[in-house]
Amino acid sequence: MPRRLLACVACLVMCASFAKPLAAQTLTQRGFVDGSLYLFPQEAPNDPTQVMGDFLAREEVFVKPASWVQFAGGLDLRANSHDQVEDSWRLDVSDRGVQRPRLSLRRLTATLTHGPFTVDAGKQFIRWGKADILNPTDRFAPRDFLNVVDNDFIAVTGVRGALQHGAETLEVVWVPRFTPSRVPLLNQRWTAVPEAPSARLIDAGAVFPEGSQTGIRWSHVGDGFEYSASFFNGFNNLPNVEAFVAPLAGPPDPSCFGCPTAIVVRRTYPAIRTYGGDAAIPTKWFTIKSEAAYFTTSTPLTDEYVLYVVQLERQTGEWVIVGGYAGEAVTAQHSTLTFAPDRGLTRSFVARASYTIDSLRSLGFETAIRQNGDGFYGKAEYSQAKGQHWRVTITAIGIAGASDDFLGQYSRNSHVKAALRYSF
Repeated sequence: MPRRLLACVACLVMCASFAKPLAAQTLTQRGFVDGSLYLFPQEAPNDPTQVMGDFLAREEVFVKPASWVQFAGGLDLRANSHDQVEDSWRLDVSDRGVQRPRLSLRRLTATLTHGPFTVDAGKQFIRWGKADILNPTDRFAPRDFLNVVDNDFIAVTGVRGALQHGAETLEVVWVPRFTPSRVPLLNQRWTAVPEAPSARLIDAGAVFPEGSQTGIRWSHVGDGFEYSASFFNGFNNLPNVEAFVAPLAGPPDPSCFGCPTAIVVRRTYPAIRTYGGDAAIPTKWFTIKSEAAYFTTSTPLTDEYVLYVVQLERQTGEWVIVGGYAGEAVTAQHSTLTFAPDRGLTRSFVARASYTIDSLRSLGFETAIRQNGDGFYGKAEYSQAKGQHWRVTITAIGIAGASDDFLGQYSRNSHVKAALRYSF
């Protein structure tokens, strides 16, 4: 095991060990161990696996030696039964691998405050926008899409500064190194292929863009409304896909009827600029939220378009209900092949609801229905805690639709997930 890995693990273990007695002074910690089991009723054309196990252990430490500074760090340790996690025991910092890293630096941030000024420097999570399910303005938030409908955010490395004056906040972000979203593995079910594939897919890797990314966001919080405007200049964390046919070397692949050829796939990340905004207006009956962004580019073979969301949100008793419409307007169509879950959820009616049964139990529901009926996604989740540390969560996901629809192409991927978590 590399020395730097041992040092990081030892540091976090020591911090966790001393967190409780020092919590009132400068140091706190939190973490969990999570085991999940996925059950898929159907095989996929390129993936016969129907049972998958996943493990995640996370430890986060927060150190506040003075009122004006705080440090936060976290490590993730992963394992998976379906080759979604790397075998090597290296400490991953960049989050650029095709698979999830065995051991990764989740975040490492220093936060400095002085009066109305706040600066966050390091590997951190940067979120923009107010809408649910889809956030068109959220450009510094790559995700892990190995499982397209069960994804998590990936931190980026950079500097974020904020200046707050009364109801106004100005936020400036600089990210010197690009972090992509993680896309589905070519030989697994979340890469949709024809029912009888006639060619083998070969991953030719990715071409990562050089250069920094910048963004600025101004927001206003009023007595009866909130709104913001934002600008982003950088790269799309979701790729354009280049594919070309090549002769297949080596023995035939029986899973695709001989496969005399191969389709070589390479990912590139176009330069984009986005101009966006969001607003939230509370009314007597519900809160109206909207968010939109215009995407323009200088990269050839890349679309230009507008993504927008309009939704209504209401809390009544123990229910929180959100419903609305996610739309897209293409202003210039050039691309032939992309992986774009954000655009894939547009032209759909979207909804989310949660119900708190009591202090230990809750229910959640989520759905997206394509306006033409060609695609459907639905999720139901039950969660129950046991004491202060244990929680079990059962999730059922149903997907249906036409094979040429973004949602419908995953119609064989309906599944049930059972997760057991111990928090500390």
